This record gives sequence, C-alpha cells and structure tokens, in this order.
Amino acid sequence: MHDAALAGVGEFAPCVSFILLCEGQVLLEQRRADKAVDPGLIMIPGGHMEAGESQWQTLLREVAEELALTVTRASYICSLIHRTTETQLLHYYLVHEWQGDLCAQEAERVFWSPLASADELITGTDCIALAEALRLYG
Repeated sequence: MHDAALAGVGEFAPCVSFILLCEGQVLLEQRRADKAVDPGLIMIPGGHMEAGESQWQTLLREVAEELALTVTRASYICSLIHRTTETQLLHYYLVHEWQGDLCAQEAERVFWSPLASADELITGTDCIALAEALRLYG
C-alpha cells in the first residue's frame, strides 16, 4: 500500500490475516470474549506484527500460534485498513497449502463455514479480502 493512500490515517497497528479455503469452505474464528480488540466477533484469523518482523514472518508465526499449522504455500492478497478500538493495517494472505492438525490455540473456536454464507458471519475488511482472494485465485 502506498504511503499516499495512508495519508490522514494516523497511527495504525500492522497485522497479518490469513484465509484458508478447503472444499468450498473458509476457516473462520470466533474471538475470545476477553480480547481487547473485537471481542467475541467472528473473523478471518490473524494477528499483530512484531517489531522488525516481515509480513511473511508474521504469517508463519501467527498461523503456527493460532492454528498449530505450518504454512507451505501462500500468496499475498491485499492490504486494508480496519478501524476498531485501534486502527489496524491488515495484510491478507491466502494460505494455499499447510501441514499439521488444525487446532484453535488462541480463539474461542475456529470452524469451517461454507463460502456462500461466510459474508453473513464476517463484515467489513474481511468480506472485501475474501472476495478479492476468490477473484484472484478462485
């Protein structure tokens, strides 16, 4: 995202979100009620970038921390601003391939949702990113 596009946004927290698709379904998470940001909401999983970390490093770390999976192939989708209790710059990736057994390690729960009904559960930037992932990669 160009610096000009971020003019007037102010401070933001850089984050990486990851879309996993399998057999016409998308993986979603329900955030824990005790989270400071977006408590209890259903969202595409993701997390904050740490200082000095690249987007790719964040993707690998967050997928492992949140889902106990190892990313073996992923593609960048887009970057979008998400305003909540903090303003986040979300960098979305489509995880094409992964290894391991899926396990919710930080969220209240993770679950597979049919693509046809996912936009009824998620909102805003997540809907835009999911539509863009499907447009780019089918």
